[in-house]
Amino acid sequence: MAANKKKKKKEARAKGQEDQSRTISENRKARHRFEVLEKIECGVVLVGSEVKSLREGKLSLDEAYVRFKAGEIWLVGADIAEYRQANVWNHAPKRARKLLVHQRQLRKLKEKSQEKGFTLVPLRIYFNARGRVKVMVGVCRGKKLYDKRASQREADVKRDLDRAMRARGAR
Repeated sequence: MAANKKKKKKEARAKGQEDQSRTISENRKARHRFEVLEKIECGVVLVGSEVKSLREGKLSLDEAYVRFKAGEIWLVGADIAEYRQANVWNHAPKRARKLLVHQRQLRKLKEKSQEKGFTLVPLRIYFNARGRVKVMVGVCRGKKLYDKRASQREADVKRDLDRAMRARGAR
């Protein structure tokens, strides 16, 4: 009986997991600078004061990137502001943080990142449905200037079409 309840809870969590995630910070510049080819969700190793600071939304991903060191994957350059009430036990704001992925995913990421023109970029940091901090890492290829112009043009056309459709529906 108890096993059945646990199974139902697990299924319910899996169904609504995407809806219940709360975004802490998103790297919008990455969408402009890079073409995202693949996304992978990673866990991240944090200390208590970092989690409390993230709950307040004090995070900057502007200069953040992902690197491989000693067979592990690290988030470098993410700025999590110090938590005021932590006093002596505070963390270093720009320290490198270890990302947690399965070995298969790690090998796959390493292969892709070593190909010419590909890089790993943190796209978004969020709390999942269970309250765990997750990092969405993208395998990306840098855009050329003409690619950026084309994507900007497409966005402008889409926005104009949406405005026209709303205006037409309002009459």
